[in-house]
Amino acid sequence: MHDLIALTALGGADPETCTIGSVTCSEVPDVALASVAARLGREGETHSALAALIGQKAPGIGQFSGQTLIAFWAGPEQWIVEAPFESHEGLAELVKDGTKDAASVSEQTDAWARFDLEGPDVQSVLELLCNLDCRNLATGGAARTSIHHLVCFLLRRSTDFFSIYAPRSSAQSLQHAIVTAMKSAL
Repeated sequence: MHDLIALTALGGADPETCTIGSVTCSEVPDVALASVAARLGREGETHSALAALIGQKAPGIGQFSGQTLIAFWAGPEQWIVEAPFESHEGLAELVKDGTKDAASVSEQTDAWARFDLEGPDVQSVLELLCNLDCRNLATGGAARTSIHHLVCFLLRRSTDFFSIYAPRSSAQSLQHAIVTAMKSAL
């Protein structure tokens, strides 16, 4: 048996962190993800099942909600469910068991890279990265946007704390864009 070592999206054994001025960008590899898409005519069942899984009402357009399991809106009748990887490695199976045949569920853990941006001047950085009005995105808000020509999801976790999800294969390009924006803004 081979001894395989997991690497982060940026290719390291440990996640990378960069602080410039008052903003910190952190790679967050320890997240499990699953996508959920309600099947036609089964939207109500999917909403109920998702609410049972996350412990709160299924998030509406431009929102995320949940406790240990968090769901964020990804499109009409579509969500991505997020959980700590250590305790939810089999997240897609858990979500599939919860939604039964009312929704289509896909494993997404290794498809996306997450970067957290935190600090009092984070909005100045985000203004350079995307055309989204981040100052008016409420805490608990989630939006699909373009950053550095990549389709990304942006979640506002608190006043000065945002998470960005981007395709894992483009993690280095996104990190470069984030660090460049941090240097320019700060």
